[in-house]
Amino acid sequence: MNSVKLWKRDWPLHLMIFPGALVVLIYSYGPLFGLTIAFKKFMPSKGIIGSPWNGLHNIQFMLSLPDLRQVIENTFVIAIMKIVAGLLVPIVVALLLNEVSKTAFKRAAQTLIYLPHFLSWVILGGIMIDILSPSDGIVNKILKVFEIKPIYFLGDGHWFRFVLVVSDVWKEFGFSTIVYLAALTSINPVLYEAAVIDGANRWRQTLHITLPGMLPIIVLLATLSLGNVLNAGFDQIFNLYNPMVYHSGDIIDTYVYRLGIQQAQYGIATAVGLFKSLVSLVMISLSYFLAYRLANYRIF
Repeated sequence: MNSVKLWKRDWPLHLMIFPGALVVLIYSYGPLFGLTIAFKKFMPSKGIIGSPWNGLHNIQFMLSLPDLRQVIENTFVIAIMKIVAGLLVPIVVALLLNEVSKTAFKRAAQTLIYLPHFLSWVILGGIMIDILSPSDGIVNKILKVFEIKPIYFLGDGHWFRFVLVVSDVWKEFGFSTIVYLAALTSINPVLYEAAVIDGANRWRQTLHITLPGMLPIIVLLATLSLGNVLNAGFDQIFNLYNPMVYHSGDIIDTYVYRLGIQQAQYGIATAVGLFKSLVSLVMISLSYFLAYRLANYRIF
């Protein structure tokens, strides 16, 4: 079939995706022009085009920033903690739900754990601040019953990362659990029947049938998650952090926000954002390569 016939056949499909493609071009590719600010002495009064070039000055200044190393370390540590917890918790919950025989309870549990996924971090941030308040929070009131001193979870650098990981897992593990439950449905039930005949208990069945059956999707999601290793969660951290935990909770995105929006250092902020984008490009490319090699996953 030649290209003309293919076009006549598929033109309604091209027309259908045109609005979405136009939005991506305008809001995702159009702003890339703003990356030139990283190589300019940006002046809002002159705009991007009228501002003078200053070469690699912003890049050099960015590399000399004393906080940059700590920010990058925080970003990697928080992101990796979230990735690991975000993989383990849904797997365990999916295995537990798979053992539930009552369909009504299973569906109700799925709905309840899935609900936080639809809430924004503006709402959840307010909930977390109230729950973890050192004076009126329910968590510290429970600790007080056991004669434990109140803990300022959102003001203590040692606890802040733990709060970030736990709250992120609480919000998102329901969505990932559904993915793993879908993977469980692809396992041939004949394998379980054969295992029962051989005398395998539920633990042996899980260890030798269920987990190996889930392994391809686990490997796929684990490798694809590498692409998000520099996305430690701007929305969450921005709504929860404060100057007391900058040393342990500040990530690249919040650092760029403070440099560009609060301190008006547009060139430096753009340089940091460009650095993150380049590293993210490498990590995403690596994640898709590993997904193809380990799980035979292809984009097209």
